[in-house]
Amino acid sequence: MKRPRPAPPRKLPAADDRRARLIGIGLMCATLLCFACLDTIAKWLTQHMDTLEIVWARYASHFFLSLVFVNPWTTPGLLSTRRLWLQIGRSALLFGSTVFNFIALRYLQLDQSSVIAFTTPFFVALLAGPLLGEWIGWRRWMAILVGFAGVILIARPGMGGIHPAAAISLMGCVCYALYNIATRMLAGHDSTATTVFYSALVGFIVATLPVPFVWTTPTDPLVIAAMVALGVFGGIGHLFLILAHRYAPAAILAPFIYSQIIWYIAGGFLVFGDVPNGWTLAGAAIVVASGLYILHRERLRGGQPLDSPPGAP
Repeated sequence: MKRPRPAPPRKLPAADDRRARLIGIGLMCATLLCFACLDTIAKWLTQHMDTLEIVWARYASHFFLSLVFVNPWTTPGLLSTRRLWLQIGRSALLFGSTVFNFIALRYLQLDQSSVIAFTTPFFVALLAGPLLGEWIGWRRWMAILVGFAGVILIARPGMGGIHPAAAISLMGCVCYALYNIATRMLAGHDSTATTVFYSALVGFIVATLPVPFVWTTPTDPLVIAAMVALGVFGGIGHLFLILAHRYAPAAILAPFIYSQIIWYIAGGFLVFGDVPNGWTLAGAAIVVASGLYILHRERLRGGQPLDSPPGAP
């Protein structure tokens, strides 16, 4: 069976370069809105069902909706991969990140969860050395330490800070950082369609195994609609993310990732009445500043910034 080759980067005439970048930035902003809606819905569903059932709903709806557009019958060679175990491992890391994120959302405000998710680039920088040979210098080490200081300012352990579930959120960040590194390792081996399909397929299979033990049949039409919406926002968000990177380089898109906190603050206030406190805002400013500095250093040395928004479910 013929294996699909990775699509070459889209090249546009110089006159259209500015317009293409603006389109890419617009798509990235739409991506962030989709992911914020997804997390807001997931947090709302924690009031109605077990976390594992929410994870299953996210993957099941995403998987079956994606089959309409990308499937082995309309895309020959879709399941053919040169790095099978890496594909499975990468998909498992995304699944783990989703589980940890949804568990943490049961106890954390949306703005708190989103700020912690911004530590993902720090973990990418730390892990890229031993796994990819991309070692970091002392300046980025200092930025990472300052960024974690911002998280500690938000959590304030032992001082009445946020719920201990913040540690679970950090575990999700580690999984997502490893997922991004695995994605880089797959680049040049498999097509984007193959990689995206494996993410949905493996996540759906793994999520289905435990769900019979925690299943409660939803009867409220609003709850059922929310379960479907998880997959819709997840699928559209990932589609917009892929399209954004076709129009604009990752280095251009990466700084806009930090605008995501605006959507999380809005969602938390409108749906749950949550208002970020001064500690959260101060910690967010430190984390965002540190992350932007790391992106700046990556650009100077010609490295790759984070390929997707931190905590993208």
